[in-house]
Amino acid sequence: MSQDETNSAASAVTVATTTEPAPIKAIPLRRPGRWIAAVVLLTLVGLFLYGAKTNPAYHWDTYWKYLRDINIAKGAAVTLELTVLAMFIGVLLGVLLAVMRLSPNPVLRSVAWAYLWIFRGTPVYVQLVFWGLFPSLYKTVTVGVPFGPSFANFDVQHWSAPFFFAVVGLGLNEAAYMAEIVRAGINSVDDGQREASVALGMSWSQTMTRTVLPQAMRVIIPPTGNELISMLKTTSLVTAIPLTTDLYGRARDIYGVNFQPIPLLLVAATWYLIITSVLMVGQFYLERYYSRGTSRKLTGRQERALVAAQAVGGDGRK
Repeated sequence: MSQDETNSAASAVTVATTTEPAPIKAIPLRRPGRWIAAVVLLTLVGLFLYGAKTNPAYHWDTYWKYLRDINIAKGAAVTLELTVLAMFIGVLLGVLLAVMRLSPNPVLRSVAWAYLWIFRGTPVYVQLVFWGLFPSLYKTVTVGVPFGPSFANFDVQHWSAPFFFAVVGLGLNEAAYMAEIVRAGINSVDDGQREASVALGMSWSQTMTRTVLPQAMRVIIPPTGNELISMLKTTSLVTAIPLTTDLYGRARDIYGVNFQPIPLLLVAATWYLIITSVLMVGQFYLERYYSRGTSRKLTGRQERALVAAQAVGGDGRK
C-alpha cells in the first residue's frame, strides 16, 4: 500500500471517529387505549352530572338553601370540636398504651393488651350506645379509697352531657388504634438508638421520650392523619348517645321536618368533604415537616457540585 493510500485511510478513520452520529428521531409510543378510556370515563361522568342536574328528586334549590344555613354551620363546628377533643384523648392515651405494651413490666403489658382487645374487638357504635346508657348503669360515682373514706360523690342520674359522653366514647375507642400506630412507629426505630441511650445512662422512660419517640414521629404522623380524617366521619355515629347537635344530627333534624333527606344528606356530605380537604392539606405539610431528614432532593449547592464532578471526571473523560 502506497503512502498516499495510507494517509487517506488514516484520514477517513480520523473523520469517522471525530464525527458525531446523527441524533435519533424518537417517536413516542402511541397508546390509543388510554384516549379511548379517558373519553368513555368523561362521557359517563358528564352523563351522570347532567342527569343529577336535571333530576327533580335531588331538590337542588333546597340544597343551595341549606348549604349556608347557620344551623348546619353550627353542626359543623360541633363536629370539629368532637374530632379535635376525641383525637386529643386518643393520641395521649394511645401513646401511654403503646409504651405500656413495650414495657418490661408484665402487668402493664397485660393491662394494655386487654384494653386493645376490648376496644378494638367491639364496634364503636355499640360502645357509644353503652356510653349513652351510662347514667342508667351507674346511679352515683364515688371517688375515694376502696373500703375507706370517700372524697367526692357524683350523681350521674342528673348528668345531661351527651357531648361529654360522645368525646369520651370516641376518644377511648381511638386510643386502641393509636396505640398500635405508635407501637409500630417505636418498633421502626433501630435498636442501636436504644442501646446508645442506655450506654449514656438514660433510663427506660428517658430513652422513650428523648430518643425513640422523636424519631418514630416520621412513621406515626401519616397514619395519624388518616385516623383524624376517619374520626371526623365517625362523629356521625354519635346519634347513638344520642347527640343531635353535630353536622349529621342537624341535617337529620331538618330533613325530619321538610321530608327531603336527599338534599340535606348532600349538604352534610359537602361540609364533610370541605373539612376533610382542609385536614388533608394540613396532613401534607405536617408529613413534609417530619420527613425533612429523609428528603432525597439535592440542594442547589449539591447539584452544582455533582455537575462539576461529572464534567471533570465523572465519566472518565474531560
